[in-house]
Amino acid sequence: MAEEQVTAVGNEMSASFLAAKKRSDETLAALKENPGKFTMLTGDRPTGRLHLGHYFGSIRERVAMQNLGVNTNIIIADYQVITDRDTTEHIQDNVLNLVLDYVAAGIDPNKTMIYTHSAVPAENQLMLPFLSLVTEAELHRNPTVKSEMEASGHALTGLLLTYPVHQACDILFCKANVVPIGKDNLPHVEITRTIARRFNERYAKKHPVFPEPSAILSEAPEIPGLDGRKMSKSYGNSIMLGATAEETAKLIKKSRTDSERKVTYDPVNRPEVSALLTTAGLVTGRDPKDIAEEIGDAGAGALKAYVTKSVNEFLAPHRERRAELAKDMDSIRDILHDGNKRANEIAEQTLDEVREAMGMKY
Repeated sequence: MAEEQVTAVGNEMSASFLAAKKRSDETLAALKENPGKFTMLTGDRPTGRLHLGHYFGSIRERVAMQNLGVNTNIIIADYQVITDRDTTEHIQDNVLNLVLDYVAAGIDPNKTMIYTHSAVPAENQLMLPFLSLVTEAELHRNPTVKSEMEASGHALTGLLLTYPVHQACDILFCKANVVPIGKDNLPHVEITRTIARRFNERYAKKHPVFPEPSAILSEAPEIPGLDGRKMSKSYGNSIMLGATAEETAKLIKKSRTDSERKVTYDPVNRPEVSALLTTAGLVTGRDPKDIAEEIGDAGAGALKAYVTKSVNEFLAPHRERRAELAKDMDSIRDILHDGNKRANEIAEQTLDEVREAMGMKY
């Protein structure tokens, strides 16, 4: 019986993913046809600097959406730092560095609203009615909550448990109808859709307040770090966008390979060598197998030299723009202040509609 239940759950998850993928493809086609009809919300937790994984996994796509004419919004989720951490040390520096990297990468603050959680009270106030629309069991089922808790080694805090609801507030306060994500984050969009639907059914049947947002599933591959594991700030295996050419060279030089002389692309049996080849392939637009064949018997030293040169050439324009922007940090702060002001106006309006629908305007 237990085996049958596992199979049933697996089939249900597979069906759910296929439905989301179909919706994603249809949404993307409609978005390209009429980008102005779509509002997008994405964001990052300011737990450190952005790296190449962030760039290829999400930032490049945000810039493309913005330039296509989608109404784009980026949240710097500072409150979500404390879901699984005991300190906010360096948070201001991390926030400002995120803005630097966004703008250096091509995010235009005149087209894209950049704001922080903690500066928009009305958005966070949506948590109260939204929490009444989900059950404890639904929150416990969210795989991101489980994985974040295991990774942090912390007890499950109330904020971490309600993390998916907080993300629903992020998405729905500006009435975003598209959310670009990787497959792993699909449950967040699903619970947001559930919250939007339940709110409308319970309080706003005649005049729905919230759209049910669609996930646009990213085609970007998972980008390995220099050790073959997932690229992550916490693993120390990431090439930061704002690192100097020298820092990048040092990091790549220190990365592990293996004892085999000939360079081949084999992610399963040679994860470290293949991670270096994948990185080189991403920044050059080449097939990692072709790079491996080209380097061949020249060995790990030649591979590392090629990766270093390729990465530094790719990041040079970004670093140049970033250094120029960093000369005027007051302008970077102004971008954030302006984004926060715009976000507050939108959040207040949405909260007003929520109060109206709930009969709480006195």
